[in-house]
Amino acid sequence: MRELAQTITVKLPSPVMGKLKRAAELTYRPIGEILASTIDAALVAPPGLPDALGGELAAMRLLSDQALWSAVYPSFSPAQQHRLRQLNHTAGERLLTQAEATEQAALLAAYHRSVLRRAQALAILAERGHPLPVDTLQQTVSDDDFVDSESAA
Repeated sequence: MRELAQTITVKLPSPVMGKLKRAAELTYRPIGEILASTIDAALVAPPGLPDALGGELAAMRLLSDQALWSAVYPSFSPAQQHRLRQLNHTAGERLLTQAEATEQAALLAAYHRSVLRRAQALAILAERGHPLPVDTLQQTVSDDDFVDSESAA
């Protein structure tokens, strides 16, 4: 059964329209079908992630370069980092209480979300031809120092 289609009007630059026309001619498909399948493929969510996070990462492909550069910086605050370090340290000394374990899990989820958003932003910027500053890459890689893999697992 086919889903109901919605009609939209979009202004496209001539070079983009030319590419769509050529693709439609080569594949013997209507331009609307080419455009719909291209958008669908571009917005595919990475597998194995919660729907909300996967959708957020997929939608990042639509962000402007400026918005992507903003997403490169951590959304995990220093206060959250400090609290996660405390909980990880405590977990190495004793079993966490239910409340502490819940808080640790929430902080780890926020940390992972921050890392995934930053990685996605950097990947898209690189795909778009932007040079990536070495200091940003080093910061991205070295953030793992506050997540103790033994107690966080």
